[in-house]
Amino acid sequence: VQLQASGGGLVQAGGSLRLSCAASGSFFSRNNMGWYRQAPGKQRELVASITSGGLLNYADSVKGRFTISRDNAKNAVYLQMNSLKPEDTAVYYCNAYYYSGPTKYNYWGQGTQVTVSS
Repeated sequence: VQLQASGGGLVQAGGSLRLSCAASGSFFSRNNMGWYRQAPGKQRELVASITSGGLLNYADSVKGRFTISRDNAKNAVYLQMNSLKPEDTAVYYCNAYYYSGPTKYNYWGQGTQVTVSS
């Protein structure tokens, strides 16, 4: 699986951005998908995830502001980010993983920069 993230940019606080992650390869629908972010000097953290079955999970810091979705027909996952705050500034990474038996297959995209100005 290869992942290509896009949609980052510079936005003022209170604004919105929509990140997209396009996946290549077969059997996209079996992948659990997620968005992570990493701010300078901080560890990478989970922002939102959606399982192959559609179960959603969000970090507390983004609940009510961010929405993750997927389109299996387009092999894509999205992150709609509203009411952005300066603390949302980070490089955002797309992640995909699935299990085949006991083996976990884990993939990362290249990251897209999101900068929120105050």
